[in-house]
Amino acid sequence: MTPGRGGRSLGERAAASGVRADAPASEPSASYAAAGDGGEGRHCWVHDPPDTPGIWPGLLVEWRQRGGGWQGRVAYTVTGPHGPALVETWLPAARLEPR
Repeated sequence: MTPGRGGRSLGERAAASGVRADAPASEPSASYAAAGDGGEGRHCWVHDPPDTPGIWPGLLVEWRQRGGGWQGRVAYTVTGPHGPALVETWLPAARLEPR
């Protein structure tokens, strides 16, 4: 249990879930390489995502190869009509820049 909190940490809940961290290779999600050595995300700049021109700070979660090119799954926030909005999507590698 994390000091100062009323419940178990995310790591403790994940360990208790019974879902293995090393998924079998037959599952589609297991075939994609993680962004970092230990599977952690990596900060990046997202350039001109669809419907939101500009450069936005993001978190690169994983890579995949599709249609002869690489894509990154990223999470980033944009300013929406009702305040900040979280977006999570696959984008071409050319739109992502390491931070």
